[in-house]
Amino acid sequence: MSTADAVAGVLWIGATFYAVFGGADFGGGFWGLFAGSGERGRRARALVDWAIGPVWEANHVWLILVLVVLWTGFSVAFESVMSTLFIPLSIAALGIVLRGSGFAFHKQAAHSSYRLFAERLFGVSSLLTPFFMGTVVGAIASGRVPVGNAAGDPVTSWLNGVSILTGVLFVATSAYVAAVFLVSDSRRAGEPDLEEYFVKRALGAGVATGGLAVAGLVVYRADARYIYDGLTGDALPLVIVSALCGAGVLFLLWRGHRRGTRPLAIGAVVAVIWGWGVAQHPYLLPKSLTISEGAGNNTTMEAILIVFVAAVLIVIPSLVFLYTLSQRSIVEAEPPPPSAGASSPNP
Repeated sequence: MSTADAVAGVLWIGATFYAVFGGADFGGGFWGLFAGSGERGRRARALVDWAIGPVWEANHVWLILVLVVLWTGFSVAFESVMSTLFIPLSIAALGIVLRGSGFAFHKQAAHSSYRLFAERLFGVSSLLTPFFMGTVVGAIASGRVPVGNAAGDPVTSWLNGVSILTGVLFVATSAYVAAVFLVSDSRRAGEPDLEEYFVKRALGAGVATGGLAVAGLVVYRADARYIYDGLTGDALPLVIVSALCGAGVLFLLWRGHRRGTRPLAIGAVVAVIWGWGVAQHPYLLPKSLTISEGAGNNTTMEAILIVFVAAVLIVIPSLVFLYTLSQRSIVEAEPPPPSAGASSPNP
């Protein structure tokens, strides 16, 4: 393995962690948006706040890692992606900012109308951000990002069938992972009715995500053939693992089992992300720029690997500690969600 491949692996590790944990956060906002206005909806949103409150800001460390590694290690690819896809990237960045504002302000709003607006802002941003991130991935996968500053079409590069379907798949995957996580969080909170509520949503989101994945293969075969050939070739074992993990989650939930669903859901996402990486290898920008062609000088690449090792030794234990405290309900940013029949807070 070359130094450039190792740094590309670091890039993929960051993308994997962000897809899993950041995706679960986006999915939480998705379920909050469509929870409804009744008592059950209010309690579901309270559960989402309680579950992601201690960790949601920490998950952006992975997005920062991806951007920094891409910028420093593969500057040509960074320039090409950022300049051609500035529209969806700008909308996604705006969504991250508005999502954070909505999440922070809806707890502090003194009036019910302001609180509702902030909640809706959080939910809509949680839907739009992964969608536009997905359109970026679709544009890259379909070879619509040529090498060079603003060398691609700023609209058609991401406004096409592959990109739109990939964006929808990103939203569905986030909703699926979040629902699986929230099943366990409902049990941790001692809310059996919310547990069943999110089991139904996890089953529905899982089936929808699987259907979109199959449709995606058809669309990719027609308009992103290089990635399709990779997914059905060298990356096929990982695609199969992803499908088996996803099916395993659905089977366990359907049979009333909860243990093992989170690891399997994570495994499904991880397998498909690394399957995409294998399918796209050795290209950063399919058929335009390989990893070796886009890599910086050896000194820069070695420095990135050294910093990554240091970050692993510092950041990973800290995040594991934070997630452990959160899952054991030792540290909580929010009070537990109200039980069924509890009175609503005054507007």
